[in-house]
Amino acid sequence: MEDTFYRYACRLPARFSTLSPLSAPDTGAFRGGLPACMRDYVSAEAAKAAEKLEGGEGWPRLLASDYMRFSRDGNRVSFEKAYFRRRAILALLALAEVIEGKGTYAHHLADGIMLLCEESGWQLPAHNSSRRDAAQDPLPSPATPVIDLFAAETAAELSVIYRLLKDTLDSITPLLCKRIASELEVRIIRPYLNGHFWWMGNGDEPMCNWTPWITENVLLTAFLTPQTDAVRRETVKKALYALDCFLKDYGEDGCCSEGVEYYRHAGLCLYNAADIISSVTGGLTEDVFSLPKLRNIAEYVVNMHVGGAGGRTFSPYFFNFADYSPCAGMSGAREYLFGKRVRSPLLQSFAAKSWQESGTKEKLLGLSADCEEGCNLFHLLQTLNTARELDAYGADAAGKDGATGKDGAAGADGGTPTYYPSVGVFIVNRGAYSLAVKSGGNGDSHNHNDTGSLTLYKDGKPLLIDAGVGSYTKQTFSADRYSIWTMQSSYHNLPEINGLMQLAGADYRAKDVKTEGDSISQDIAPCYPPEAGLLSYIRSVSCSEAGVTVHDKATFTDGTGRMSVLNLMLCEKPSIDGNKIRAGETGSIRISTADSQPVIAAEEIKIDDERLGRAWKGSLYRLRISFTDEIHIDIT
Repeated sequence: MEDTFYRYACRLPARFSTLSPLSAPDTGAFRGGLPACMRDYVSAEAAKAAEKLEGGEGWPRLLASDYMRFSRDGNRVSFEKAYFRRRAILALLALAEVIEGKGTYAHHLADGIMLLCEESGWQLPAHNSSRRDAAQDPLPSPATPVIDLFAAETAAELSVIYRLLKDTLDSITPLLCKRIASELEVRIIRPYLNGHFWWMGNGDEPMCNWTPWITENVLLTAFLTPQTDAVRRETVKKALYALDCFLKDYGEDGCCSEGVEYYRHAGLCLYNAADIISSVTGGLTEDVFSLPKLRNIAEYVVNMHVGGAGGRTFSPYFFNFADYSPCAGMSGAREYLFGKRVRSPLLQSFAAKSWQESGTKEKLLGLSADCEEGCNLFHLLQTLNTARELDAYGADAAGKDGATGKDGAAGADGGTPTYYPSVGVFIVNRGAYSLAVKSGGNGDSHNHNDTGSLTLYKDGKPLLIDAGVGSYTKQTFSADRYSIWTMQSSYHNLPEINGLMQLAGADYRAKDVKTEGDSISQDIAPCYPPEAGLLSYIRSVSCSEAGVTVHDKATFTDGTGRMSVLNLMLCEKPSIDGNKIRAGETGSIRISTADSQPVIAAEEIKIDDERLGRAWKGSLYRLRISFTDEIHIDIT
């Protein structure tokens, strides 16, 4: 395992520096540095939230029956909506109190704080177990706290409130901050130091976004509330080890196998965790930001961004594979700060451009198909801390090369294609066309069976799509995962062979992957079960300013052709005329096969899932094209 962070464990200082969630020297200076539009937005939204609380709507209720729904019928949404809404209200009111400093929301804050402190557990129902992949208990037990993603986020939120609003809360009663400190000790500090959760890392055991995401928030808890240097030293040591365990599962190319939405929990939380450690140790670990791997991790989000209309427009879409949406949210302060730290003008410019294209709400909250409101108070403050700098950087960069890419980055129209061998993602932009092809295998974290699939945008609009993922349920992370249609290869731009789909697991991988110029070819036969009878299935995809071509050639073990069906996923209603297909108003698809006339059918998939509905309105469409052993597709 790489010794990127843990090598500093023996050199930690005797005393740690103070950590502040504000970049300004004091609250007054912070307030004075805020753009008026953001200050006014927070104040107005907080006033509306307080009016609802006072008008009888009240704080969201968290019921045992809703918690137990996950164990009973797999539903996560009913509890999680109320859970996250409660925290979002508290974060908004706290932010407004920091900005205004008038005590306006003090009693509402007291209510919210006590509601959180009185919850039996901060972990979500889907995460209510102490061991990896163990069955979840139907209710939380206060005697055995579980540190999951959102227990840690809850702790960080309360820690920021403690650090910035202690005087305001003490003016009501000192018991509020004492209660916060007590709950953090019992639910986070002691379990973290005295126990082991799987996401802390254990040698070669695979990690995922949980590791940096939780580590960042535990560090905030340890350094924003009163703790001894001994406690902080042990916290940092465990954090250093965990971050190395996380990094070992990243390729040197920096590709996040979990996608752009999870990059924001993986790569960006890695940045924040590393930044916190460097800050409190007097820059001891600063050298890690000069590592090429860290820079590659940082710049991943730029390469996954859809190039748009020859770079003339800023697309809201990202290339998506696995469990994330093409509407992964706009970039902003955290991406900019990460880019600044690893000396990447590419990422800084991209973040500034995205910031310029965002409204005030988007700038502050991020917003994606996965997140509609901000709960992480520390990240909200980072945005406010950085707002003026981002405005200035964006104004200075306007009209300069590199606003959305550079030579060698996929975001640049006409730039060198990007290939991430660690995961098998190939990206190229040419003229109006933005193409991504997945190779690799079907064993990624948050995997979908999508090896060989492609996504294509024309003029920044989706043409061939990856649907993404619906609302998480118990089924999503169970043995029945691949009975969900969005996970299946038949609902990606891939063939069925003799009615058989791809299989899940690390053994089901493409072979003979070759990239040359704007083209990629691969044999995806190993992704199908032996019953498919495939000797090889060569898929070749190339992109030019004239369009995209796909050529599939199957060879069978018995030497004869078999009836196959190629699936193509669209978000616009197709019209079929012989071997020509019009994909709504966006593009055209021409099919060529050895058959005299290919059989092409279209089916509508109505979208009734809330999460999918944030990306796709109304319906999706699946083309099913019958062929024997060879098919050629021209897309313009």
